[in-house]
Amino acid sequence: MCSWCYGFGPELVKLLARHPDAAVDVLMGGLRPFNTQPTTQEFVAMLREHWHHVANASGLPFSETALERPGFVYDTEPACRGVVTARNMDAGKTLGYLKAVQSAFYRDGRDVTRGDELADIAGECGFERDSFRMHFDSEAMREYTREDFARTQSLGVGGFPTLGVVHGAQVFLVTSGYVTDDVLQYRLAEIERLVARKAAAG
Repeated sequence: MCSWCYGFGPELVKLLARHPDAAVDVLMGGLRPFNTQPTTQEFVAMLREHWHHVANASGLPFSETALERPGFVYDTEPACRGVVTARNMDAGKTLGYLKAVQSAFYRDGRDVTRGDELADIAGECGFERDSFRMHFDSEAMREYTREDFARTQSLGVGGFPTLGVVHGAQVFLVTSGYVTDDVLQYRLAEIERLVARKAAAG
């Protein structure tokens, strides 16, 4: 439920097309988990401004249906838990499910804070819907999601989206925030040159 992460999706797709052998680990950061307060007019105005910026930068469609829903609670934990559930059930479908949840919320205005909606999206992504719903509601998935949040914090992630690349035991920051795929490619090349120099010197 991070608008810049939604906008970043096409850039990541372009990057991965250049690196088809890359293994992608999707880690949930949380953003606004466990929120219980309905959105205020001020919060909606802030979101609308963010969404406008992302739409301009990415060209992706946005629906304001979610913002217009009375009493809407912007709790990102359920959507994160949905992605964690997808990852646990079939890791190969994780990124596809993440993109589907983002599109459902931002493009289609669906309420992805609801377990039934997240299970419906899972069914559309090839998961067995009722099995997904059962796993989603389990304490194990809740705990795995909290572990994702804790791991993100331990890595020092301070913005979304964040993309890192692993070389050996080291994690190198590629971006913290939205950038285009040409910038991502340039930064990856710089990291690879750095790693090569260190290997040659070591």
